[in-house]
Amino acid sequence: MTATTHGALPRTPEPELMNEAEQARAYAEADFSIPHENFVDLFAERYGNLDELDAPCALDLGCGPGDVALRFARRFPRVQVDGLDGAQAMLAAAPPLFARAEPGAAQRVQLHFGLLPDDPPPRPCYDVIISNSLLHHLRDPMVLWRSAQRWAAADAIGFVMDLMRPHSEQQARWMVQHYAGNEADLLQDDFLASLHAAYRLDEVHQQLADAGLNHWNVEAVSDRHLIAWGRFPNNS
Repeated sequence: MTATTHGALPRTPEPELMNEAEQARAYAEADFSIPHENFVDLFAERYGNLDELDAPCALDLGCGPGDVALRFARRFPRVQVDGLDGAQAMLAAAPPLFARAEPGAAQRVQLHFGLLPDDPPPRPCYDVIISNSLLHHLRDPMVLWRSAQRWAAADAIGFVMDLMRPHSEQQARWMVQHYAGNEADLLQDDFLASLHAAYRLDEVHQQLADAGLNHWNVEAVSDRHLIAWGRFPNNS
């Protein structure tokens, strides 16, 4: 457990991988349409329709069963998306999502097993790096930022969205009841654990500074979500 600002809710890490079949199935079957579509909306607000990129390839780090990757491919019809995840159970929950997806989008999304930071994605570099709800799972957040830098092409686009840790236990439990009160107990428990494991704005700012990405933007986009976004420098 790592304390931050005096009096604030300390961070409590959670398991890095969602490898339980029941947990993965519950996650895949839950309705995340609003936050996942919001992810794509927020990306589009900051980067437009990606017309400046020629045949772009995107990498989704911590893709889970692929819902965000599918929505991203549907919104940007010229983009090929590779998803990378270290939980076999989450990847195994993907087929129903792909079966329901628009064929044009599903054909442009490929999910792959890989453990960060060692297992590489199928392409050596990407024009776009995205990640949704991976950061709070990582005991060492630099695993995400260093992995993204490793596979980003020069001037590649980066966009990371994640939960933001509440100020108090009372606020965390209110969020669970307010936003997930109708979900299964397992998902409610996971949501509470994720809120405790999430990073705050100042912590993400420091992570980016440590990664040499001081020029990135970090902002709260709801009472429980933050985004970090910017361009990757030329790493050659």
